[in-house]
Amino acid sequence: MGISQTFRGGIHPKEISNGKAVTGPLPVIEAPAPLRVTVAMSQHVGAPAACCVKVGDVVNMGQIIGQAQGAISAPVHASVSGKVVSVGTCIVPNGREVAAVVIQNDFEDRWDEAMLAQKQSGDVAPERIIQMARDFGITGLGGATFPTAVKLDTSKLDPKPDTLIINGSECEPYLTSDHRLMVEKADSIADGIMLAMKASGVSKAFVGIEDNKMDAVEAMKKAAAGRFEVVALPAKYPQGFEKMLIYSLTGRKVPDGALPSAVQCVVLNVGTCAALSEAVREGHPIVKRVVTISGHVGKPGNYLVRIGTSTMDLADMVGGFGPDVRKIVIGGPMMGMTVPTLNIPVTRNYGGLLALGDEGVAPKESACIRCGRCIKACPMHLMPTRIDAFVRHSDFDGAINAGAMTCMECGSCTYVCPAKRELTQSIRMAKTIARTRKS
Repeated sequence: MGISQTFRGGIHPKEISNGKAVTGPLPVIEAPAPLRVTVAMSQHVGAPAACCVKVGDVVNMGQIIGQAQGAISAPVHASVSGKVVSVGTCIVPNGREVAAVVIQNDFEDRWDEAMLAQKQSGDVAPERIIQMARDFGITGLGGATFPTAVKLDTSKLDPKPDTLIINGSECEPYLTSDHRLMVEKADSIADGIMLAMKASGVSKAFVGIEDNKMDAVEAMKKAAAGRFEVVALPAKYPQGFEKMLIYSLTGRKVPDGALPSAVQCVVLNVGTCAALSEAVREGHPIVKRVVTISGHVGKPGNYLVRIGTSTMDLADMVGGFGPDVRKIVIGGPMMGMTVPTLNIPVTRNYGGLLALGDEGVAPKESACIRCGRCIKACPMHLMPTRIDAFVRHSDFDGAINAGAMTCMECGSCTYVCPAKRELTQSIRMAKTIARTRKS
């Protein structure tokens, strides 16, 4: 049985209810395919894919256009059928410039027969599921984009995982794409969960969904049909982080610096499970994903969009942004990336597009008043104000010794700080410098 408890710390942003109420009731709409897509070769954790097409090539939808490189990598597939018109670079949501392929859409949506031929029905061997997850480029769709095949292959782990944890919490304010996916595609998610259980060899699975999405809880319980447990969790950010979710559902505590496998768990997102099912059952790699578009836009909603669609095309599709928009965020307001341009393509971890006004602009900092709210809010039991003080005095060793590397960068401390100190940003700086010193 799932424990359904809560972790220490965390916050309750008002935007969790206010922002989600706008798009949560809205069904997913399939967006029109764009004239061109720019498909990044690096949209996953690990080594970038190596481009395997050239200008002038005609490609099919789902065809591999980037080959995986190494054990931790993922192939990349064409999201439309058409002609390759450019092989160059693009800027992805995190600001990095990466290799990319631009495809001119012929609007035939001609699926690649080699991929379709691999679809499986009925019972599928664990090794086959893992191989298909690898070949079809299935990665985490909750934000981290870690290659799913690596998680499912537990053959070298000792002790073996015994529990599959499915993240349906979607704790970020505004975002409702996973919510709608659970309501509308519960059977596909359930099939993906069963495939993941078989591939990883676990004996039980829990789906954690926050209790502000009870329609999703009921849909997933019906789809589960007693094969796995669906648990309603208290709505609190950052409920969807791996360590928080594992503790809430099992009571197990992942040690600092360790992976979920350290407590015999495998963690997947609901979107990842749906993608795994679509790969195995339909022969479809990840060429589309659901994106929540919200804030000061003409038509907020949840849209199924092609990978490689430009942010500019998404903005045009929803009627543009309001005149009071001051910040564009890709992802959620807590963990997402503020971007200076709309010339950024949709990638696998592109879960949201938010057009924010004054609510998205941080007020001016003032002196720390030593209220301790950041300490109370920190789910990792850190003292963010102490780490911040070390960073501001350029004492990065002190910041690391105070636990900076343990920080998940959830932003809870910054959110609750009455002095509006940029605590998360200070900690992120300390971590960046620490990694630079190691390289």
